[in-house]
Amino acid sequence: MNKPGRLGGVGKKRPSTVVTMADVAQTAGVSTMTVSNVINGRPRVGAATRERVLAAISDLGYQVNLAARHLRAGRTGVVGLAVPELERPYFAQLAGRLADRFEAHGLRIVMERTGASREGELDAVAFSRLRMYDGLILSVVDIDPAELTQMHPDAPVVMIGERALPSRFDHVMMDNVDGARQATAHLLATGARRVAMLGGNPEWTANMPALRAEGYALAHTEAGVPMDPELTVRCKFTLQEGYDAIRSLHERGIGFDAVFALTDVVALGALRALADAGLRVPDDVQVIGFDDIDEAPYLVPALSSINPGHEEMADAIVAQLIAQINGGPTGEPQELVAAARLILRGTTKPVD
Repeated sequence: MNKPGRLGGVGKKRPSTVVTMADVAQTAGVSTMTVSNVINGRPRVGAATRERVLAAISDLGYQVNLAARHLRAGRTGVVGLAVPELERPYFAQLAGRLADRFEAHGLRIVMERTGASREGELDAVAFSRLRMYDGLILSVVDIDPAELTQMHPDAPVVMIGERALPSRFDHVMMDNVDGARQATAHLLATGARRVAMLGGNPEWTANMPALRAEGYALAHTEAGVPMDPELTVRCKFTLQEGYDAIRSLHERGIGFDAVFALTDVVALGALRALADAGLRVPDDVQVIGFDDIDEAPYLVPALSSINPGHEEMADAIVAQLIAQINGGPTGEPQELVAAARLILRGTTKPVD
């Protein structure tokens, strides 16, 4: 019979048995410190000893307790992402981009929904919630910037979104005004004169819809084309609302030759409504969305859209939060505005 301390002597533990570092050390015939050195990649462990420890880890099915490791380091190993909605493709795809980047730093990402409400956003940044995370990424929609000024979170925070925010927070946002201007300017340059905007609301201020509406108006001013207020259709950012917005224009007898949808999801609903009405895209009506979601190139016809700088924003968010986690803020808080880019596909005409 093999004696304990030699590989194969103890055999694989039953799945229900918790394997400890001491078990690995006994099986490999080394100290627990040597096992720790191997697991953490520290030098001064001979090749033969390292192989013996790794074989014992494999044989016993030992798993490193990452939770305990993070707690000892005063960390959770988790980053929070608080966004208005989980259903919108833009936020789901943002989470995917961030998850890929944070994994390279040994961090996992957890999403939570704020409902685009002041209460939800305040809850996300509350001290009790932040203690669950090493850092938080908060999409700010409804919270009053003055309230943020009074907050002193005890964990790193990076803000995303369009609201004007206190300068003490790192802030990453997209260029909503210029993106909307580019989209509308292209439609006008192709000869469109009645561009419907879906999702606008003149009562909104200092947020995404208002900023994209500002870009829409700016393009009309630059082109010398008057705007018709009836072409601005207030709607929520859902497929159904995009569909209903087009139906509403038809039912009211309001003519249009192009559509600028404030999000790609609204554009998808609009495309279906146009097809149901027997209108051809782009021959009868051109369509441009905003967000350049992953599905946009695969539609028939493929959706023209504004890419808001997905990769640039994801890189900046991760870099800013990791810098805070590793050593706290360095220098002045950073504000980054990613450049917007018009991606032309099958739902629009080329400029002559």
